[in-house]
Formats: sequence, structure tokens, C-alpha cells
Amino acid sequence: MSATPSDPLPAVLQALASGAVRVVDLTQPLSESTPVLRLPEPFVNTPGLTRRRLSRYDDAGPAWAWDVLEIGEHVGTHLDAPIHWITGRDGADVASVPPGRLVGPAVVIDRSAECAADPGYLLTVGDIEAWEADHGRIPDGAWVLFRSGWDARADDEEAFLNAGPDGPVTPGPDVEAARFLASERGIVGFGVETVGIDAGAAGGFDPGFPVHHYVLGAGRYGLTQLANLAELPPTGALVVVAPLRLVGGTGSPARVLALVAG
Repeated sequence: MSATPSDPLPAVLQALASGAVRVVDLTQPLSESTPVLRLPEPFVNTPGLTRRRLSRYDDAGPAWAWDVLEIGEHVGTHLDAPIHWITGRDGADVASVPPGRLVGPAVVIDRSAECAADPGYLLTVGDIEAWEADHGRIPDGAWVLFRSGWDARADDEEAFLNAGPDGPVTPGPDVEAARFLASERGIVGFGVETVGIDAGAAGGFDPGFPVHHYVLGAGRYGLTQLANLAELPPTGALVVVAPLRLVGGTGSPARVLALVAG
């Protein structure tokens, strides 16, 4: 079937080939040293990535190499499905996420300067409304990405997790911002550069972990440990999220890409 004059795909392909549109990788490298969320006792922690060799061009497989991987669902750059949280337990697993929900416009709210001054900075409704005053209302179907500058810490687990005597100190939304995004805007999901979609102190909020509580509870999704948000404009980028189609999955490591005007 030939393309019609109104068919946008040839224009997109041409823009990619010419460099007018470039692909930005928003995914952190995944390895045995990738930082992993640490929960206090008595909670069970997820394992990071480990691998066991099956063969490496040897007697066990003379012409091929492959490994066995063990990895938690919520390790590295990953998607949180609604069933990850008790408020979303009747919602979708990873395999049930409609493909059209995995591709959408990106809204980047940049508070990296504020987070540099205050690592525990909390995103507020005022921050979101100030962004909208400059760029327009957050569109339905958008991924809201919170740029904190935290991806610069990703190679240093201690700095990335930033655990102090009173627990981790990392940025994220406050309770009202989490509720606002889940109930007042038609977003697909919320993404961060930190180890989880909530602030480090969010266990002490009411409700605890409000992004998980409200956003996943509303049937939306989370993205964590993103990279290179500094390369995205406030609006205009297209995000592609590619988790495993994992039946029953509460989450999945994912490759996350953005298409940006070159």
C-alpha cells in the first residue's frame, strides 16, 4: 500500500535519516553495579543484576555465547505497572499495558538547579502550574518527566541513593503534586532520574509514597532511573517506552528513547 500525502510516517523516517530528528537514549546502562533501591528491615529487598555463564564459544556451546540472568523487576531504568502498588492491585500488569500508552509526548519539568541546592527538593503543584504558565497545559496522554539532575550520580551508588541517618535524601513530588498529576491531569505516567518515582523521604508522607499511591492507583505508570533529560526540550519530544511484555509483571527493566528535533 503506497503512502498518501497525509501519511506522516514517510516524513518521520526522512527526518530520522537526515538527522532533523534525533534519538536520545533516556536509559541508564544496566550492569551488576547498577544502583538498587534499599529498603529497611524487615522488608525484603529486590536483587540487582547477576548473571551465570552458559557458554562462551567453548565445549558447552562452541559457536555461541549466552548467559542466565537474575534481576528484580524494579532494577535500573524500569517501568512501574499499576499492580506494583496496593492502590493499583486491580489494575494492569506490564503485559497488559496498551502499546499506544507506551508512546507519547514528553513534558520535562526542570528543577535541577533547585535540586542541586537541596537534594531533598519536593516538586509542588506551584512548580507544575508555573511550568504550564510558560508552556501550556500538560496534554492528555503525556509522560511527565521530572528533571532533577540526579542522573549525574548514577555511576556512584552511595551518592545516587544518598542515604543519611534519617533515610534517603532524594528529590520527588510532594503529596499534593502527586495527587494533582493523578487526578487533575490526563497523564500516562510520571518519570524520574532517581531510584524510585517518590522522594526519598516519601515513606513518612501522608499517604506514604504518594506517587505510587495516587499515580499507580489511578492506572498510570512510573518510570525510574532515567538519563539525559537535559537533552530534551520542555515540550516537543516523543517518548518511546519498551518494557518486557511480562505476564503478571509488576514492573520491568525498559529501554526508554526520545525523539527530539535535531
